[in-house]
Amino acid sequence: MEMLVAIAIVLISMEGFTLLFLKTWDTNKFIIEEGLASAAASHATNKIVIQLRGVQQADNGEYPIKSGGDFDLVFYSDIDDDGAVEKVHYFLDLVTDQLKVEVSNPIATNPVTYPAGDDTVSVVTNYVVNEAADPVFYFYNENYPSDTVNNPLATPVVISTVRMIRVKLYVNINPVHAPDNIYIESFVDLRNLNDYN
Repeated sequence: MEMLVAIAIVLISMEGFTLLFLKTWDTNKFIIEEGLASAAASHATNKIVIQLRGVQQADNGEYPIKSGGDFDLVFYSDIDDDGAVEKVHYFLDLVTDQLKVEVSNPIATNPVTYPAGDDTVSVVTNYVVNEAADPVFYFYNENYPSDTVNNPLATPVVISTVRMIRVKLYVNINPVHAPDNIYIESFVDLRNLNDYN
């Protein structure tokens, strides 16, 4: 009888240690995955900021920013340093929680044109959980930060008024497990647009 009690105690202890180990393993796995998702979103934000710093007139003469909304931004920039100005379209796919980019290269016709559709689509980062109250893109005019009444600008934005853009990504790999989102944001001053005053 004592042997059976001892075996039962050992088995219960082993089960407790196994459950503790599995819980610790799941927690550490979640922390690592959340950290990787956060790092990817930070890298994506930096990439967007660098490309926005280089906004310039399109090869067909169009204004450097084509359109801007809460979850959608189209601008022109030579993102691959090949001497041709690409049309760059960032947008949040709300179905997959992915921030994506579409890039169109100019077609060397006379005059230069850009395809009606985008050439390539790729995922910039995953697990972006921005909602209607938390846009990805915010737009500011030349009077920001002194004018906080009119800034950020209403969307869809009047492109000729934009002088600064804020990119803000909310990231969460599992909102049920971790209700608090991680957010990454950055402001970019569009210095190349000062020539359009």
